[in-house]
Amino acid sequence: MVSLVHTVGLFWEDNKVFWGHGNQAGALLGVPSQNVLADPIDFRDQLGVYVLYADYTLVYVGQAGGEHYRLLHRLRQHRTDDLAGRWNRFSWFGLRRVLESGTLSSVKETWQPTRLEVLNHLEAVLIHAAEPRLNRQGGRFGEEVARYLQVRDQRLGPSCEEMIRELYKNI
Repeated sequence: MVSLVHTVGLFWEDNKVFWGHGNQAGALLGVPSQNVLADPIDFRDQLGVYVLYADYTLVYVGQAGGEHYRLLHRLRQHRTDDLAGRWNRFSWFGLRRVLESGTLSSVKETWQPTRLEVLNHLEAVLIHAAEPRLNRQGGRFGEEVARYLQVRDQRLGPSCEEMIRELYKNI
């Protein structure tokens, strides 16, 4: 079966992202939900659709797919445009596969999903993004679509929780 969407990240937190600084590139790190001990994958160059949330309330839907407008770039733009300060979480639905090497597939890779696969994936994106209260079923992405859990970038330093734990240990 050919997928339209290959990878998904749901409700990632903006404060766990290293957005880049100076000559250090930012990163969107995640691990497969089925293998949280795996090496993190960087999704900064992912193509697809993304959703911004204020906590868990949907506030914006956008796409990342232009020549120079990959996922991290688009999200970073929204930290300084008219959406700045109005969102703190995001979900993304990626078109590029993760290869065995831990990198994303080629931007030029082509595929031909069936009409049913496209409809199932469009429905799944909408259900997962909006979480309509009357939908009892989750979205039907299929087994080929991998969900990724966010990994906090270590370049951010210790989290508040880690600092509090360390302080508590030293009391």
